[in-house]
Amino acid sequence: MRTVVFGATGPTGRHLVEQALSAGHEVVAVARRPHTGPPRPGLTVVSADVTDPDAVHRAVAGGDAILSSLGVPLTPKPITVYSRGNANIVAAMHRHGVKRLITVSSSVLDPRWRPTGEFFFNTVLDPLFNRRVGRTAHEDMRRMEALVRDSDLDWTITRPSGLFDHPTVTGYQVAQDVADGLFTARADLAASMVAQLTDDRYVRRAMAVITTEVRPSIAGLLWREAVRKKK
Repeated sequence: MRTVVFGATGPTGRHLVEQALSAGHEVVAVARRPHTGPPRPGLTVVSADVTDPDAVHRAVAGGDAILSSLGVPLTPKPITVYSRGNANIVAAMHRHGVKRLITVSSSVLDPRWRPTGEFFFNTVLDPLFNRRVGRTAHEDMRRMEALVRDSDLDWTITRPSGLFDHPTVTGYQVAQDVADGLFTARADLAASMVAQLTDDRYVRRAMAVITTEVRPSIAGLLWREAVRKKK
């Protein structure tokens, strides 16, 4: 299967590329500033800005499925990359007759997401970071989810919880719409998305993904987010 990965050089996109290749898929890695490296069997690297409709059309041409891991750091400034990027992807898919789309959103968008046993997060951190600092990102994710749902594509909206780095895939859990968990390893998020290339359980549904076997430090995650914003 020729799989086009948008956001291929991002922290989740890199996992998507590696795991899709390992699963035997032909991969087109799309990024605004793609990393250069030695040629690899099955991998094509494409430079494209997801906000440029023509560039997206060219990247999607010849594809069989799309994996989108677009993302930006949380900021109170207006954000449009999720909705604009996915709108261009959807338009290109319609143009080229590609049906399968698997795109990343967030568990925050489901009002039922209140992880069990996480009192401090639910009462302090979630209102402060997700509902205030991350408000513009999540508003744009809602716009993105609406336009994807309104398409006639075979879409899956993937909803991770708090993302963190872990080197390997764990025994992650998936559920429809919302899952009871605070964290999602990026390797697990990627694995759940690649698995959907050959699984129709969550076609035209939202799929929540959580990691339960390992747990990051909340303080460490907040520190890395603060450092990330300063760069």
